[in-house]
Amino acid sequence: MYNRLLKINPKSKESCLLLGPRGTGKTHWITHHLPDALVFNLLKTATFAEFIANPSRLENHIPPNFQNWIVIDEVQKIPALLNEVHRLIESKGYKFLLTGSSARKLKREGANLLAGRALSYTMHPLTCRELGDDFSLDVALKFGLLPKVYSSENAQHYLKTYIGTYLQEEILQEGILRNIGEFSRFLEVASFSQGEVLNMSEVAREAGIKQKIVSTYFQITEDLLIGFKVPIFMKRAQRQLIAHPKFYFFDVGVYRAIRPTGPLDLQSEIDGRALETLFVQHLRAINDYLDLGYTIYYWRTRNGLEVDFVVYGENGLIAFEIKRKRKISTKDLRGLRTFSNDYPMAKLYLLYGGEAPEYHDNITALPILEGLKRLPELLNYTTESTDTDNA
Repeated sequence: MYNRLLKINPKSKESCLLLGPRGTGKTHWITHHLPDALVFNLLKTATFAEFIANPSRLENHIPPNFQNWIVIDEVQKIPALLNEVHRLIESKGYKFLLTGSSARKLKREGANLLAGRALSYTMHPLTCRELGDDFSLDVALKFGLLPKVYSSENAQHYLKTYIGTYLQEEILQEGILRNIGEFSRFLEVASFSQGEVLNMSEVAREAGIKQKIVSTYFQITEDLLIGFKVPIFMKRAQRQLIAHPKFYFFDVGVYRAIRPTGPLDLQSEIDGRALETLFVQHLRAINDYLDLGYTIYYWRTRNGLEVDFVVYGENGLIAFEIKRKRKISTKDLRGLRTFSNDYPMAKLYLLYGGEAPEYHDNITALPILEGLKRLPELLNYTTESTDTDNA
């Protein structure tokens, strides 16, 4: 298995909350990095049945004076356990690692999120740095970066099954909603909004669903960690900007598995969105794993000038434009140049389908693969390398 960039100090004395979509490798990471942990997996029927009946039974399963990690896998299945975990941290000094693939139930039931007593981490799909020589840009753009894609004999079938599992186990079984067919139709329509400025009324019209319900469904995709919004960058705005966020499914393979295709679909449009998705999922992963503290935005004026991604934080202001094309034209640079006029302190990068770096005044253009590999450097990460195992 691949060395992940996620860093949780095994000797830490603080409890942790590890969230991430299903299939991103949370359980595998725990098995390899915390081999002496005491693990309670709530996906196991017997474990779930015992603790749902009485969460306080958790203490009876922990040896006295236990000093190692106590793991509760898929804690969102029984949010009431968090109150018991909180009590045991306070009274016994135990340290917990809690994992979850959904924040929906935790939010809805107002669960005690340990009152700041647990550090929060996120597990993302694989990155090119983690895959190393096994990374293929073509494969990543077609099937995404979920770990099982790289061990499955039929990646396409796995991705279709993955979507079905989420619908069945995270939505139906958790009682999030009853009309699974309507939500499934919503997901398909939402896939056409991948990387687009979000238009709730248009999605509602295409799906044949009320706009208020569509808004709720988008929130569900975020709570289930399978989708996210990117807001508009408006810091000290000097011109009129649009106000609505963009929407993305969290993994390019999941996006392509959800998106229906037909003879009228433009493959170039699908591929372009896939490339943006591949970049932003790397951007989110590196930002979280290296604890860089950036907020991710996009920028677009009302007359259509756009920058795909803008990151802003204590480490600086950086703008990224993503293009599939092999040759760069003056038109491709307009968004970055206009952004630079408003924010002259920003670093500007264009990732494109060519084979060599190019330099256009203050804009650095990099081949896509090179840009992905160098992303920590581009984000001003200058401390020790993250290539080593973090066990």
